[in-house]
Amino acid sequence: MTTLSKYVVALFLCLFVSSVSAQETEQTDVKKDTISALKLQKIKNLERLKEDVKIQEREYLKAEIEAINNRLDNDEITADEAEKLKKEAAKKRAANIEDRLAIIDKKIELVKRNPYAENLDEDSTSFVGFLIDGKDKAEFGISIKSGKRKPPKYDIRTSNRMVFAIGFNNAIGDGQNLDNTPYKLGGSGFVELGWAWQTRLFAASNFARLNYGFSFQWNKFDIKNNQYFVENGDQTTLQDFPLDLKNAKFRVTNLVFPVHLEFGPSEKKDYGNRIRYFTDDHFRVGIGGYGGVRLGSMQKLVYEDAEGDRVKDKQKRNFNASNFVYGLSGYIGWGDWSIYAKYDLSPLFKDQAFDQNNISLGLRWDLD
Repeated sequence: MTTLSKYVVALFLCLFVSSVSAQETEQTDVKKDTISALKLQKIKNLERLKEDVKIQEREYLKAEIEAINNRLDNDEITADEAEKLKKEAAKKRAANIEDRLAIIDKKIELVKRNPYAENLDEDSTSFVGFLIDGKDKAEFGISIKSGKRKPPKYDIRTSNRMVFAIGFNNAIGDGQNLDNTPYKLGGSGFVELGWAWQTRLFAASNFARLNYGFSFQWNKFDIKNNQYFVENGDQTTLQDFPLDLKNAKFRVTNLVFPVHLEFGPSEKKDYGNRIRYFTDDHFRVGIGGYGGVRLGSMQKLVYEDAEGDRVKDKQKRNFNASNFVYGLSGYIGWGDWSIYAKYDLSPLFKDQAFDQNNISLGLRWDLD
């Protein structure tokens, strides 16, 4: 190798080593900048947490004062006792704020003097996203923080629950009873599914409650004697089917808004900062009614045609069924379960020579 070639190779190696060293230094600086941005975001989260602590402790104090005032209004404690309890609650919350802020300040100092990679985080705040940190300390990302626990409300007057009912269904008219109705007793049934709110009517008693909400009703009729519904203009009548019917069912779907006045004892539990009423394992009775609209009606026929083939015919149409439905309903039971009955004051079909009214009896379950 010539002397010139040696100098060229030596110069190339020097440039290569310098380039590699510069890249490593740059990568190290980027890593340090990223860690610096993470620490900065962590410190900002902790500073915001200090304000959240103050707000949270004030909310707890407000709830405790409300509970003390309710006890005073109910003559459970005297005015002097109430004032003493309020001062003790305020003193406790002030001490909580002081101690919790001191703990957060210690965490801030811990983050500042330690590498963020050591993962010293112990609270529920975090930073997720992309960070760009350079000379201008710019940053981009999403701060994630778990929700803080709010103080419980002292008294809840209104609660909500899902309602489910199922049972037997039929329709009767003037001079009819369940023995001579055109619908089978065993095959006709109803299902009801809805959501209900319950509001306590009196401030210091849960004996009377108002239940209200919305429900979907499916009322099904199993037609007997090989008959089916035929719509002739404004009239809907039962007629004999020309073939042998295996099944003939008619279903009406409604959306109703029931309202019930419910009575019954309940158990009151005082937890100090809140009171709650429970009707589990207690007798209850409800009376009321409902009103709503028909969503649809359908007739399903199953039979064998002349060639012996099985045919399923679903007929979705008006059938002159009443567009608006309303009626009376009630239940009596124990805990979440009750016997439920409802009766439509509106006729099953409108403008008919002979009115029929839907009647149902079954079990109701309040899933609270």
